[in-house]
Amino acid sequence: MHAAEVSDDAARQAFVDAMKPRREGRPVVAVLARNDGTEMTDLLLPHAVLQRSGVVDVQIVAPRAGRVALYPALQVDGAQEFAEFDRAHPAGADYVIVPAMEGDDDARIHAWLRAQAERGARVVSVCAGALVAARARLLDGRRFATHWYYRDKALELARGAAFVPNQRYVVDRGLGSTTGITASVPTMVALVEAIAGRERAQALADELGVASWAPTHDSARFGLNGARRWAYVVDKAAFWRAERWAVDVHDGSDDVALALAADAWSRTGLVRVEAAANAPVRLRSGLLLSAQAAAPGAPRLPLTPTLKPLQQLDRTLCEIDERFGDARRDRAEQEMEYPATARACAP
Repeated sequence: MHAAEVSDDAARQAFVDAMKPRREGRPVVAVLARNDGTEMTDLLLPHAVLQRSGVVDVQIVAPRAGRVALYPALQVDGAQEFAEFDRAHPAGADYVIVPAMEGDDDARIHAWLRAQAERGARVVSVCAGALVAARARLLDGRRFATHWYYRDKALELARGAAFVPNQRYVVDRGLGSTTGITASVPTMVALVEAIAGRERAQALADELGVASWAPTHDSARFGLNGARRWAYVVDKAAFWRAERWAVDVHDGSDDVALALAADAWSRTGLVRVEAAANAPVRLRSGLLLSAQAAAPGAPRLPLTPTLKPLQQLDRTLCEIDERFGDARRDRAEQEMEYPATARACAP
C-alpha cells in the first residue's frame, strides 16, 4: 500500500472514530436550516443520504416550522421549529448538520446551534456552513474545511482557526467540516460508517455511486483565475436573463439525483430550475417538494432514472459541456467544488 493510501485511510478513520455515537440508542440528527434561504444540495443531500441509511432519525430544524426556500432552486416543506425539536429531544441532538445559508448572521440559529453543541451534539458544517459555525463561535481554535471561495471569510470570523487544504472533510474535537457542496456525500457516508460500521457504509456508497468516501481532495484545482473571475462578474450581472427550465418530479423522486442535477445546471448561470408537477410531491426521503405545472414550452432538465445519483451528476456535467461549452461545465464544477472524473454521455 502506498503512503498516500495509508494517509487517506488514516484521515477517514480519524473522522469515523471521532464521530462514533456517545449515547445508547438510535442517533438523532438535526439538519439545520434557515427558512428564507438554505443551499439546496447542502440540505437535501445530508438529509436524504442519512434517511436512506436507515440507521438514524433525521429531521430538518429551522427557526419556523414548515417551508424552507432553497437556493439556487426549489422549495421543500417539513421543517420542525427549534422549540418543538427541543421539547421532543430535551437531551439534544446527537449530530447537527449545518448547510450554507443566505444570511449566515441569524442570531437565533447561532444560539440554538451553540446550545446543541453544549449538550454534546457533534456538529458537521457543510461547504459555507462553516461561516454559520464560525459565527456561533464553534470554529474558534479548530482546524476546518470549507468551500474555497469562503476560506478567507471563515478565517476572519473564527479566532485562531486553521484551514486544512486537500481534505474533503476534517474533524477537530467533535466538530466536522467539509469543502464545497458535493463533499457532503462522502462525509455522510463516513458518518454512517461511524454510526453503523463499514459494511453499511459500503452498501450505501454502492447505492449512491460513490467509488470512495476517503477525504482525498486536490484543493489546487479550485479557485478564481483571471478568466474565471471576469466570467463570474459578467454572469452575475446577466443572471436575470437565465432561462427557466422545468424538472419533472413525482412522488418518490430521488432527492440526491434531483438536487445534484438541478444544482449543476443552475450553477452554469444560464438556467433557473423549477419543479414541475400538478401538485406538491413527496420525495424519496419523505420531504414535501413544492411544484407546479411547467410553463408551456419550458425546456426540460434531463434526468436519467437508471443512473445512480453520482453517475447522474457526471452525466449532467457532460450534458452541460455539450450544450453550453467547457467554460460553463468548469464553472459548475468550481462552484460545486466537485472533482469530476472522466465522463461518458452515451447511455
